[in-house]
Amino acid sequence: MRGNLPQNEKPPLPHQLSCEKAISDYLRESGKLIKETISTRWHGLKFFEHVLLVISIPAEFDDRAKDTMRKCLYNAGLTNSKESNKIEFTTEPEAAAIYCMRNLEEQNKPNKPNKRLVPVNSSFMVVDCGGGTVDLTTRKLLRDNKLSEITERTGDFCGGSYVDREFIKFLSRKLGRATINLLTENNYGQLQYMIQQFCSKLKFHFTGNPIGFEPFEFDIEEICPILKQYCNDEIKEKMEDDDWIIYIEFEDLKSMFDPAIGKIIRLIRGQLSSSNEVCNAIFLVGGFSESKYLQMRVKEEFGPPIIVPRQPIAAVVRGACDYGLKMSTIVDRTLKYTYGIKVARYRRAGDPKSQIVPEAQYLTYEFDRLVTRGTKVGVDEKFSDTYIPPDPKQKSISFPIYTTTELNAKFCNEPGMRYHGELQIKLPDVHLGKSRKIEFSLIFGKLELVAKARNVNTGKSYETIFELDF
Repeated sequence: MRGNLPQNEKPPLPHQLSCEKAISDYLRESGKLIKETISTRWHGLKFFEHVLLVISIPAEFDDRAKDTMRKCLYNAGLTNSKESNKIEFTTEPEAAAIYCMRNLEEQNKPNKPNKRLVPVNSSFMVVDCGGGTVDLTTRKLLRDNKLSEITERTGDFCGGSYVDREFIKFLSRKLGRATINLLTENNYGQLQYMIQQFCSKLKFHFTGNPIGFEPFEFDIEEICPILKQYCNDEIKEKMEDDDWIIYIEFEDLKSMFDPAIGKIIRLIRGQLSSSNEVCNAIFLVGGFSESKYLQMRVKEEFGPPIIVPRQPIAAVVRGACDYGLKMSTIVDRTLKYTYGIKVARYRRAGDPKSQIVPEAQYLTYEFDRLVTRGTKVGVDEKFSDTYIPPDPKQKSISFPIYTTTELNAKFCNEPGMRYHGELQIKLPDVHLGKSRKIEFSLIFGKLELVAKARNVNTGKSYETIFELDF
């Protein structure tokens, strides 16, 4: 599940099975093993009280997606409430960066001054090449093994599974698109088995070096005989002449890798150009990072040092565990969005008519920016402003929160503007009239945004309700 996953990127699910249900069921079965393992090793431990769940998520997850993950964890019986404080989120590139930092510790020991790969106050990039997505982050190594984020996290859909997709396209050209569609609709398990055979026999071993490469005989009768019944007569006749064998040449296989690898190289180039600091090393992690051809292409483009650490496929999960044990490792993050609230002010010439306040025509709604995209924010750093309720008699006030990728947005109906949620508070002190001042704050903590409000006159903090827009 991704917060912004296009419909065509979502995996096919059986009829009436939602993504949320599939995730909850998967987590429930995983949770059974987790609880069983914990109970056998630590007797008397209370799961909901003593166990912290660290959930690594893609960099592109927004707060709605994180809220869905909380709901799925609760539905799976891994927490005793959706708002449990025993859940911590970390992004996959962040977790991978922590794992890579642990690998740097050996290189950066004080007794090895000539072998410091990434000195303190120098930066390194982590390219997390997973199955579906590739996520990138650039971090600065600080003293005492702290990490600072110096660029916005970036990513795209170009992981290892996209090589598999190109393989299916290759088969479609040989056997017909309709043939593959029928196999997908009626025998999805057979399609997956065929992809597994492709991976184990070809994909995992491809180095990109034509020397010594021999054309591979992909035997349909042996690997996926059911395909034969979906072929039309013309294709059947041709394939029977070839004994149902499809030959995969070097250039065929290379062309299956190149679209995804080309995207990864462009992502790395974009990360490098977004920072003025020298990048001392590029770490490749994730399952797809083990591809020798991917490693070769990245080294050709960017030169050394390109590093694939030990067990790169486990980098995210091991880094997430380190994060849970030492959450002070991350000292700041770079915001991907501009955050602000919708407020009313007196109308000015040129204000859009669509933003006029209906019940007060002399007022206009505008976007009041609290913090701008690209800002480096420390853990629990607060951004605040003070507001006065427009009606001295009103007994409540709401703060609609909006986000945008733009730096200088003015109104909440501009392209790219997204409603994030709404904070509502009570205002019982009507007798203070226009002298009431409310301090509204956004606090950027551990990947989850906290919104608070405080009455400046009395010092009283109000109980708030944060509603996500589903």
